[in-house]
Amino acid sequence: MPELWLPGAEVHDLGDHAPTDQNYPPKAIAHITWDRNATAAAPQDWCSYDDLVGYFTGTGAAEAPHLVWDPFTGRVAQLFPADSRSKSLLSPSQSPTRTNRAGRVVIQIEAVFFPYCRYRGGVYPRLVDTPCAGWGGIRAWISSWGVPDTWPMGRPTDFSGHRDEQVWETRGGWYAHAHVPYNDHTDPGSWPDLTGGFPGNPPAEQQPARYQVSINGLAYGYGAQGYQVTTVGRALVSHGFGDHYRSGPGPNWTDADTENYADYQGSLGYSGQAADGVPGEGSLRRLLGYLPGQRTVSVAHVVAAAQTDPGAEQGHLTYGAEVAIVEQALVDEGLLEQRWADGSFGSRTVAAYAAWQRRCGYQAGAADGIPGSSSLHQLGAAQGFAVTD
Repeated sequence: MPELWLPGAEVHDLGDHAPTDQNYPPKAIAHITWDRNATAAAPQDWCSYDDLVGYFTGTGAAEAPHLVWDPFTGRVAQLFPADSRSKSLLSPSQSPTRTNRAGRVVIQIEAVFFPYCRYRGGVYPRLVDTPCAGWGGIRAWISSWGVPDTWPMGRPTDFSGHRDEQVWETRGGWYAHAHVPYNDHTDPGSWPDLTGGFPGNPPAEQQPARYQVSINGLAYGYGAQGYQVTTVGRALVSHGFGDHYRSGPGPNWTDADTENYADYQGSLGYSGQAADGVPGEGSLRRLLGYLPGQRTVSVAHVVAAAQTDPGAEQGHLTYGAEVAIVEQALVDEGLLEQRWADGSFGSRTVAAYAAWQRRCGYQAGAADGIPGSSSLHQLGAAQGFAVTD
């Protein structure tokens, strides 16, 4: 049996599953979200994928499709399993079919797009002018459910309606929203080739992903900035995944970070969209041993770690995220090797912190490697993190 959930999709199961009407042939319905009206003379900024997923999983759940597809990055959210109806079509009482159910499957896809949207400085008149990232995987999955690679009413090329009840009831394949009887929408206006090709565009899978995620309050992915980006880059290098850097990892996430992270994800056995180079919580935790947080360190937490970790099992993490901030500061001060910035306040970190205490003017027993408030505040001031008691 084919997969109920598109491999690599972000699953947001809305529940409320309902069967389709099996006496009709299998169908896929192509939509665009068309959430703004723009023109060639007055383009408008693209409405984000995350915003649309939030809408369909919130106040717009009564209109939700199966898939919400970002054609710029290839991200896909799935809200219903393939064998359930979804809710993006009008199904008035006078319709001979329940349009959302009129097929062995009726898989509906909403591309996050409107004509003349502006994305990262470019303006895109038609859906097929975007990279159509991830389209090949979507089409193949829908085909696995027996939906023929045909347009019974013609591939959409404009925003005109063309509806035929007999064709709708008797022929399987792909239908534009503009083709569905008893509906009044005229989208999507265009749609990528059902052979899996990319009209006028290179295959998006060959391009680094360019979106961001937030993990534990910090951004990751193209354009993200901050100490956490440097931390990830240095960890990738230390694990042998730094081939795409032309200069050392830094605080600005670039395509090189994405490509290196994708190599790391591949080493974990991820593939497809799950190995697109943008971190997930699981892979990030496996890379670092902890999840970075805001750059605030508690004196009490770091002291507890320095007193606990050296005598515990190798790699023990008492307050890993905070210790990692201190360790990275010691690395940047030239007192600790990068490979030991692992969130565990072990004996090497104790020795490095003792060296920092001596640099601050402490001597003998006052430079024992157990942080004190004054020395930790000085390290924070030197390396840009906050210290609390």
